[in-house]
Amino acid sequence: MSNSSSITEFLLLAFTDTRELQLLHFVLFLGIYLAALLGNSLVLTAIACNHRLHTPMYFFLLNFALLDLGCISTTLPKAMANSLWDTRAISYAGCAAQVFLFVFLFSAEYSLLTVMAYDRYIAICKPLHYGTLLGSRACAQMAAAAWGSGILNALLQTGNTFSLPLCQGNAVDQFFCEIPQILKLSCSHSYFREVGLVMVSACFASGCFVFIVLSYVQIIRAVLRRPSEQGQHKAFSTCLPHLAVVCLFVSTGAFSYLKPPSISFPFLDLVVAVLYSVVPPVLNPLIYSLRNEELLNSVKKVISWSFFNSYKIIASFHK
Repeated sequence: MSNSSSITEFLLLAFTDTRELQLLHFVLFLGIYLAALLGNSLVLTAIACNHRLHTPMYFFLLNFALLDLGCISTTLPKAMANSLWDTRAISYAGCAAQVFLFVFLFSAEYSLLTVMAYDRYIAICKPLHYGTLLGSRACAQMAAAAWGSGILNALLQTGNTFSLPLCQGNAVDQFFCEIPQILKLSCSHSYFREVGLVMVSACFASGCFVFIVLSYVQIIRAVLRRPSEQGQHKAFSTCLPHLAVVCLFVSTGAFSYLKPPSISFPFLDLVVAVLYSVVPPVLNPLIYSLRNEELLNSVKKVISWSFFNSYKIIASFHK
């Protein structure tokens, strides 16, 4: 039997063996990746360039867009390269780095979603204390805590996972390296150690989820007590996008990471992995922008400014 010391590379899941379909997958992934880069870059630029958006809510949203960019950049480029060059290989170090970065970004996003729920709770339920409780220093500390919790969780999970003996080959049944699929390669007697660490992370995730739910229960009660329908609509317009992102994030992530490795549905695992690793970075800019007039107007200004400057550059070349 082989173990982790004798493995120099892993073999990722191949979508198809047909060359034409591999190229089609490359083009599809490239389009998705470019859409995610464009959408999140527009959000980052719109928030950074508009001083009216230099508020705690948009500061956290800027951090979230950065994490989305990192998350999709961890998984898709390697999958695109494999489809383009007709290969399945990823080095041992590359797989470990992919696991670390993905767990780090995924955990930091979840922590940041919890912070964003707290931000909405204070803004709607305790508006008079908003400036005091969410000053610039407090916001920076909460964002740093979210990123730091992601790094700590990634170090624990990655170190523990890759210290396990791998006795079941090196074929990973996913298009990127993720912990549940690598656990399937480990020896049975070492499996319970990783499960214990996963359960610790699950307890932390459950605590964050309960906090988010309780925050939104209080938010909904406060909004429904408002006499003005316009006030209710404005409050819900800033909360519903965040709630939609939380639901997609939690449901797909929980299914993938809390499902016992013995229960395997390859196609379903693939679909769920796409839903929580690829779809959110593409949809999140749309979800937040379309329901937020301030951000949408700022994004439109960035697009108009970009087209105007591009036109000026092109016109200067024709002179």
